[in-house]
Amino acid sequence: MIKGPFSLLIGLFSLLAVASGYGQKAFIKVIDQKTNEPVPFAHVCFEGLKSGAPKYSLTSLNGTVPNAMEEVSRIAVSYMGYITYNDTINPGQSIEIQLRPKVLNMDEVVITAQYTPERADKSIYKVAVINALQIEQKAATNMADLLKDQTTMRVTQDGVLGTSLRIQGMSGENVKFLQDGVPLIGRMNGNFDLNQINLYNVDHVEVIEGPMSVIYGSNALAGVVNIITKENKSSLLSASANAYTESVGVYNFDGALSVNHKKHGLSIDGGRNFFGGYSPVDTSRVQTFKPRRQYFFDGYYTFTANSLKIKVSGDYFNELLIDQGPFVDRYEETAFDNNFTTIRYSGRTDASIKLQKSHFVNLLGSWSVYTRIRETIFKDLTTLSENIVPQAWAQDTTTINNLIARGTFAKSNPAHKFNYQAGFDINAEYGSGKKISGGNKEIGDYAAFLSIKWDPWKQLSIQPGFRLIYNTNYSAPLVYALSAKWNFAEFFNLRFSYSRGFRAPSIKELYLVFVDVNHQVYGNPDLKAEKSNNFNFNLNWTVEKHKAAWSMDLNGFYNFIENVILLAQTGNGLEYSYENVSLYKSTGIQLGCSYSVYPSFKIQLGFAETGITGSPDADSVYQPYKWSTEITVSPSYRFIRPDITLSLYYKYSGASPQLQFEEQVLKWGWIDPYNTMDFTASKGFWSGRFRLSAGVKNIFNTTIVPSTGGNGGAHGGGGSANIGWGRTLFLKLSYQFNKYK
Repeated sequence: MIKGPFSLLIGLFSLLAVASGYGQKAFIKVIDQKTNEPVPFAHVCFEGLKSGAPKYSLTSLNGTVPNAMEEVSRIAVSYMGYITYNDTINPGQSIEIQLRPKVLNMDEVVITAQYTPERADKSIYKVAVINALQIEQKAATNMADLLKDQTTMRVTQDGVLGTSLRIQGMSGENVKFLQDGVPLIGRMNGNFDLNQINLYNVDHVEVIEGPMSVIYGSNALAGVVNIITKENKSSLLSASANAYTESVGVYNFDGALSVNHKKHGLSIDGGRNFFGGYSPVDTSRVQTFKPRRQYFFDGYYTFTANSLKIKVSGDYFNELLIDQGPFVDRYEETAFDNNFTTIRYSGRTDASIKLQKSHFVNLLGSWSVYTRIRETIFKDLTTLSENIVPQAWAQDTTTINNLIARGTFAKSNPAHKFNYQAGFDINAEYGSGKKISGGNKEIGDYAAFLSIKWDPWKQLSIQPGFRLIYNTNYSAPLVYALSAKWNFAEFFNLRFSYSRGFRAPSIKELYLVFVDVNHQVYGNPDLKAEKSNNFNFNLNWTVEKHKAAWSMDLNGFYNFIENVILLAQTGNGLEYSYENVSLYKSTGIQLGCSYSVYPSFKIQLGFAETGITGSPDADSVYQPYKWSTEITVSPSYRFIRPDITLSLYYKYSGASPQLQFEEQVLKWGWIDPYNTMDFTASKGFWSGRFRLSAGVKNIFNTTIVPSTGGNGGAHGGGGSANIGWGRTLFLKLSYQFNKYK
């Protein structure tokens, strides 16, 4: 009598439980693997295995997102600072996903010099990645801000020619600057002005120190800096805006908008930067750092199918730099000013095709134009009238056109022992203007290259390669390289590379004439091409236990360059021209250490010792090596609950030797040692949509440091080197909005 009703009650409860289960939604919960806390606003992408239709969602404040898929689907979960999670999921399935944080950023995906995108720790080359989070923490606005604290990199300033960079003791002419794989044009005095490379739309920066001539050809003897721009790959709608001000008189603003619809993507962004100029001593008119105004715009369209992606993009940059001259009379009524306008624009098309059996085709075509316009203006400061000086010497326009075509065919399968990449490069440069001797000049560089990656064992990779070059002005040798990576223990790996390099002089070095009040630089059509032998090694040790992680990098390099091109003083002591020095060497060692306690604390330490020497001809004795020391310390601490990050960036730059060539005699110049330090604090608001950053730059107020034997006639240095403007306060406000469904 009792058993029957009891059984009936149990069955009724079971039926209600099943019905309740069918009525519940399936959810995915995303948590931090180390803290077990939810990860809000993580990007979740579902892609049906049959339909192939992607759907995008964003996790809630408690780290959850509903699983509304009606078929078995691929799922990818990503968030800045975490390794992307990939798996499959069934309809109606609820799961908990643990995202693994990138404690040491070893798992960044890199594309520079790779057959296909690959994790940085798997790359045969040592690739340093400066990611979006680091750019944000540093509140860097341009490439000079970003690179000035890097070990083995030296950044110096010229009021008119802009910021210059040296890597491993070699000048910026030997550093290849790329934007999404396309070389940037418009170098002044051998260096690309880093103040003209804004970071408003930069996703991350990949840096390879050392020779990359086989893959990227000329200008890649010292290394490659590849700037990877942002691309909206997941959200239906994305909008962002940034406002930045600095107490020295900097006012910047930019914004971006992008949309995705099915297979199509569209983006447009732009902004304006303004700098009012600065001098350590108020001279009323003549300023060490010249006032400048910049406008910039860019955009892209993408079409993405299962095995095909096409991207069409373009960008425009316009800068006005004002070089105010001294008063020409004792009554301070009149003066001559120079306005330098730089215009740079480019268009490009990329196509990526995935073929069967792990084969890939990548095609790129790009056309870039660089124009620099000089206007000399006579100003009457009593009537405020302005008149353009009509004489021919006072006005000029120089234009450089650059056409690039590049294609690669690669096989890349990590499970196979042999992979390869073959490709071609077409690079044609055309220059015109009064500053170019003869009015019009052109240089063509055409190349084919091949590299093979052989993995005889799981722990060892060997990659030989060579490049065949035809240059319209110079006879080019066969360029070859050999790289190897050996994971000889679980936490240790060793990288080694040797490369034979070649660099033909640019149109600027051969033909360009640049003369103003502070600069007298002449091209030399009799220059020889540079040839080099380069050796690099890297030993890396990484350990990660629980919430703590340690890493150490030991790097060594040796560069031997024949016919290196230096800016040399001519007989009258005022004019400078480009000359060949027979032999030039740079060598050094670099040690980097990192320690992290996730998720709050991280400190990075760096030490580098770099030496250079040279000889004016093959029969002369080498100068003794001159050495320079660099030390960097960068601690940061993050308070999770209030979402506040504090960061400090310190660098000691020891006395820096400068090898100079005066009247066929090698001489030494020196830039005195100096210290720099920046401090940044940032806080997120409204679930991270807004971020406010504030801090102090150049805490030690380092502006101009003494130098000896400097090229004062060419650069207006007069026994000093410009490091930066004085101590300043800055404030930055950023806004980011994403819509996923």
